[in-house]
Amino acid sequence: MWKIVVLMLAIPHFGMAQQTLKIDVQGVRNSEGTISYAVYTESEGFLKLENVYRSDSIKAVQGTTHLVIENLPKGDYALAVFHDENGNAILDTNWLGIPREDIGFSNARMKTFGPPSFEECTIPVHENSSIIVWLE
Repeated sequence: MWKIVVLMLAIPHFGMAQQTLKIDVQGVRNSEGTISYAVYTESEGFLKLENVYRSDSIKAVQGTTHLVIENLPKGDYALAVFHDENGNAILDTNWLGIPREDIGFSNARMKTFGPPSFEECTIPVHENSSIIVWLE
């Protein structure tokens, strides 16, 4: 009988596998400040602070900074990453709204007249994965 109870308790966990996403952030100009990331799950509100699914920051490492996002449910995600050189926890922009700090996206690059769309940045995370994000 106890085996059935243990099995019944474990069944929900089999369908809710959590994935790890490793990100190599390339093109980090220096080790000042932090590398910050935001993970989005849908196109509505993409790149809006209030629609961030998950975010965090780690110390910047010149050249390549390694990020690890753990416990992601299987799904499609879009990432925005920036080098917060001055450590003020915001992406600094000029008066036109153009970033003054380096920024990068999963699976896409900045366009001439703005950031890529959610669809252009979307990456599937259905197993443990690794990606490279280039800062510009």
